[in-house]
Amino acid sequence: MASHIDVILTESIDKLGKAGELVKVKPGYARNFLIPRGLAVRATSGQVARLQHERAVVMSRIAKTTKEAETVAERLSGLTIEVQKPAGEGEKLYGSVTAMELSGALKAKGIEVDRKKLELPSAIKRLGEFDIKAKLGREVTAQFKLVVRKQE
Repeated sequence: MASHIDVILTESIDKLGKAGELVKVKPGYARNFLIPRGLAVRATSGQVARLQHERAVVMSRIAKTTKEAETVAERLSGLTIEVQKPAGEGEKLYGSVTAMELSGALKAKGIEVDRKKLELPSAIKRLGEFDIKAKLGREVTAQFKLVVRKQE
């Protein structure tokens, strides 16, 4: 009898593997626990081929989104966004500059960036220059300048 058999996990299991991985387990563990509970399926040649195809699709999707993020990052690098806000004494703003406003200002320049991807240094409540970071993808970040001026 085989000492180990191959199964494909359908759900992540601690200390065994993540969903979609091909793992070797004891036949009894697979037959009595993993397969009946729907945590794994037996790794037939068809299942392995399907798994490899799904991985290839995911990898191509990741490559495509990374390429798009790099294109946006190139456009953002070195860009300066100017925002005018009403301010009082001591260069303090009435309110603050929000990520939503920045997203809108970028959109006006033709660059689509979700507000959730913008990292503000802290609440921007004064006039001046700020460096804003945008996390565009897994390992793609860009930085641009924000200039907050007093509204006339």
